[in-house]
Amino acid sequence: MKVCQIGCGEHARVAHGPSQARCARERASLVLAGCCDLDAARAESFRRDFGYARAHTDHLAMLDGERPDAVVVVVPVERTVEVGSMVLEHGMPLLLEKPPGETTPEVDRLIAAAESGGAVVPHQVAFNRRYAPLIQELRRRTAEAGPLQHLHYEITRVERRDPDFSTTAIHGLDAARYLAGADYAEARFRYREMPELGRGVANILVDAVMTSGATAHLAFCPVAGVLVERATAHAHGHTLSLHVPMWNGPDAPGRLWHFVGGKLAAELTGDKVGDGTALFELGGFYRETVAFLDAVEAGRAPSPSLRESRQSVAIAECIRARQEVFRE
Repeated sequence: MKVCQIGCGEHARVAHGPSQARCARERASLVLAGCCDLDAARAESFRRDFGYARAHTDHLAMLDGERPDAVVVVVPVERTVEVGSMVLEHGMPLLLEKPPGETTPEVDRLIAAAESGGAVVPHQVAFNRRYAPLIQELRRRTAEAGPLQHLHYEITRVERRDPDFSTTAIHGLDAARYLAGADYAEARFRYREMPELGRGVANILVDAVMTSGATAHLAFCPVAGVLVERATAHAHGHTLSLHVPMWNGPDAPGRLWHFVGGKLAAELTGDKVGDGTALFELGGFYRETVAFLDAVEAGRAPSPSLRESRQSVAIAECIRARQEVFRE
């Protein structure tokens, strides 16, 4: 299988490049054929560091010349639809970095590109939380203990004064869907605006009911004092509390506590249940790459697809527009 990478920026370097290099070491049939970036030096550095055969600056020329069996796209969100659609229209299986567009019409454009030839071109949106080992373990244990009654998910950052924090909040919005095993039926939003810190800076609170009947509370605090991401899930007689391993955050390598009937039944750390101790392994990037490659090789539909990811984009779009209510 020949793989090409489009976009060799910081996120590609810390997450996708190391994952691809490990997969290439483990799979004799995997060829890292070409990587591409508008910055020639950045493309060449990516090629050298992760074992790609050739570096390019023109993604169309690379795809026409390399004819890869799969493509990974990690570009700024404003270019995601353009580049992703082009890959899908070429009929090439695609692993697309999230979010898959800023709006649902952009996701719909990508879906149309994936389905334009009749058969759906295999594709996967890189919501890495779904593949983080400790988050997968939390979902497995919650499903066994279930049904889920309530989920709390928190994302806290330091001096993230982005005018639009929805493109980060979407990680938590999608993780809640994954952990609940259900979509949002309704969500209500509250905002604590802080214009003195910059345009669009706000704490964002979401109270939701899932289609399963479970409730959820999500909190996004971008200008707090610590970089953490945490989740707590409650089922009858069971509470599971997770510290998600984040980039250089205090919770790495992550920890999961499982309480049953008021007593600690299990305590797990990310370095014991995962695939290694590097952040690209603890964060789920390696597992999502493996899942994508396995699905393409086996002729199965990868997950999550664009259609599966669409509601996460719709909820994030509500936050961007400062809506108060979402109903499915």
